[in-house]
Amino acid sequence: MDEEKLFLNGIKAFNRKKYYEAHEHWEEIWTELNVDDSIFIQGLIQLSVGFFHITNSNIKGAKSLFRKSMNKLIKYKPFHRNINVDELIECASKAINNLETSNSTHNFDWKLAPMLKYKKYD
Repeated sequence: MDEEKLFLNGIKAFNRKKYYEAHEHWEEIWTELNVDDSIFIQGLIQLSVGFFHITNSNIKGAKSLFRKSMNKLIKYKPFHRNINVDELIECASKAINNLETSNSTHNFDWKLAPMLKYKKYD
């Protein structure tokens, strides 16, 4: 499958809150294709798996992956691949804060999960 299709399929899955599926599409780019922005792709994978961990009550894993994703995504601020990276970092930070204050994944505020806006997708 080509890179653009995998990338867009990842965005579509992420926006449907199919975080593990999004991770699968992006991981294929990261592991199978030689892309210049592999760190960005890895950051998206980690962000997606962070949200996936919330769905299976893994609070420690979610917070860890959000932190790892922010450390990678920050290198691509403010926009990369037509995605608002600043917004992703802000959402990950707010997700961590939400998890730390509630100390539970059951009360997670899903409004904090971003929608990826991409000009070729919208």
